[in-house]
Amino acid sequence: MSFHYLFKYIVIGDSAVGKSCLLLQFTDHRFQPIHDLTIGVEFGARFIDIENKRVKLQIWDTAGQDSFRSITRSYYRGAAGALLVYDITRRDSFNHLLSWLDDALQNSGPDLQIMLVGNKADLEHRRVVSYEEGKNFADEHGLLFVETSAKTALNVEKAFVDISNLIYYKVENGDINLGNETSGIKLGTTQDFIIEKEEKNEYKKKRKEGCC
Repeated sequence: MSFHYLFKYIVIGDSAVGKSCLLLQFTDHRFQPIHDLTIGVEFGARFIDIENKRVKLQIWDTAGQDSFRSITRSYYRGAAGALLVYDITRRDSFNHLLSWLDDALQNSGPDLQIMLVGNKADLEHRRVVSYEEGKNFADEHGLLFVETSAKTALNVEKAFVDISNLIYYKVENGDINLGNETSGIKLGTTQDFIIEKEEKNEYKKKRKEGCC
């Protein structure tokens, strides 16, 4: 399917914070309660529309184990956006955020946009990291922030779409240099998409004219 832009994303954070489940919920709209630990990198993709333009999100879900950190680092470069994920029921996953953030900033291009995601919001009764702590960390480091639940789909769409909107507007305003190979953004072939849209509009017009 044709698209106007392709945005490359990377999902990072400690092991077992729900990165793969977030990706599966966003791309397939389903939750898998038992999920094998990611080995290396997994991949997913989905199309979204922003201001009548089709954007393809190419999402790389990375392993959280220390033994795979060197592999993860190789995917930072060439990413337009990153979801930095922690588990609101695990203090250690929150404490490790700064290490993940430093890795991302040191190994990515200059235009990487980052969304901080506090996952497993459905487990409120087991919460050990407050919303305010997450929000303060995000504000301190200039990140977007949202709490999600991959199980109930709470704010999963928002996590991916909000950062897509930010990247899109930066591209449209010329704040991101698309000529930089590390931008993580590619221009798509839109001609087929435009023709398809015109055909759909013409079909709707004819149906409307045919109604009594």
